[in-house]
Amino acid sequence: MPSPQQARAQASAITSGKGGEEAEASPTSQLRALFDRPRLSPGQRRIARYLIEHLTEAAFLSITDLAERVGVSQPSVTRFASVVGFSGYPALRERLQAIALGTLPGGPAEENRGNELQAAVDAEIGNLENLRRDFADPDRVVGTGRELAASTPLTVLGLRISVSLAEYFAYAARRIHPDVRLVTRGGSVAYDALLQSREAGGTWVLAFSMPRHAQETLTAVRVARGAGLKVALVTDLALGPLADEADVAFATGAGSRLAFDSYAAPGVLCAALLQAMTDADPERTRSRLDEYEQVAEQHQFFLRD
Repeated sequence: MPSPQQARAQASAITSGKGGEEAEASPTSQLRALFDRPRLSPGQRRIARYLIEHLTEAAFLSITDLAERVGVSQPSVTRFASVVGFSGYPALRERLQAIALGTLPGGPAEENRGNELQAAVDAEIGNLENLRRDFADPDRVVGTGRELAASTPLTVLGLRISVSLAEYFAYAARRIHPDVRLVTRGGSVAYDALLQSREAGGTWVLAFSMPRHAQETLTAVRVARGAGLKVALVTDLALGPLADEADVAFATGAGSRLAFDSYAAPGVLCAALLQAMTDADPERTRSRLDEYEQVAEQHQFFLRD
């Protein structure tokens, strides 16, 4: 009889391809499609990042206000609108407003939002709804899970605030993968671990970068790429130097309404990638979970609920 975890793994297997109900892409995905131009200047990339990070507010700013907040000139905003395919800033703003308003269909009025804790929960619900739209086509998750499962060893990198997500992923991945190496210290320690992973035959690194984004994470990712490793990135930004360095990037929002961020959507994304890894090699998954259950029972790891 399969263990509860094995039953969950089997019951939750990801079905590749879109379902019968066509879901609209999330706001982040829509903006990424608009702004994904290889020849954006550094100033134009700053504009794009600001619009993605502050969509619901930025979509209603005048060109003067937007330029001031980003720290660029008004002509720079006009040129940006042209580069991404619009006749001018008014046309771009109209498109941004349509995307922004689409994120809040029939949303509650400001006075009905409740207290600050409830507002924080509402923001996380919005992040999860955006992630759900991104999952309408799970092929990127399925494909990345297959690559991570095949990488032996598999390195998981998370520095500073991102350590918690990396530790969660690595802890679970070790149940189904024979060699998972967790890197939570930057500098030369991270470089050694990454180089050793590549020398041992590893092909992929899964990196986490949540705000505030650490310079040492970017450096470590560049070291990994330089060593010949491919990088899958879980972050909150669709654009920027970290996403540029990654071979595949999953951008999903972090809750930012309280003093410290919360990670409901990144946590679900972690679980989805783990599920994709279990699906990639069902026989190995079953064997490893069997062995783990036997050891857990023998040494009484867990309380009997």
